[in-house]
Amino acid sequence: MEAARALRERLAFAVVGDGDICRVYGMSAAPWDYIEVTCELTGGPPKGDPASKFTVLRMGERALAAVDAGVVQFACRSEELPGSLPAHIDIGVERWSPTEPEGDSEKLKDAYATVAHSVALAMAKELRCEGDGGLEARPVLDPA
Repeated sequence: MEAARALRERLAFAVVGDGDICRVYGMSAAPWDYIEVTCELTGGPPKGDPASKFTVLRMGERALAAVDAGVVQFACRSEELPGSLPAHIDIGVERWSPTEPEGDSEKLKDAYATVAHSVALAMAKELRCEGDGGLEARPVLDPA
């Protein structure tokens, strides 16, 4: 996984920040209508309250779901990563569009949270995080 390699390199240089993993466009979508998947190395565990549009879920250190976004934050301790402290990693999935999302809001929240969980779990496995970074094999979609 290219994103895991890039994250290892960032950790080696103690850089904290974000980066695109990919952008997904629909078959007939305009260039400004896409879903973006990002990975961010943060300075520590999540702090503060999330924006009001998010529902908090029980995954990793914190997971958030909205009708247009999902975030899974997890801690990773691994021999693959430098240092003795765990790295704190945020995986985000967000829809960028000039139009409002259509459909059942609960299904949309579940979909974004599921994609964010899948990417986070793949990253945790690729980095060989202890206990898969505290992530279950399946997403936990019940509100915290």
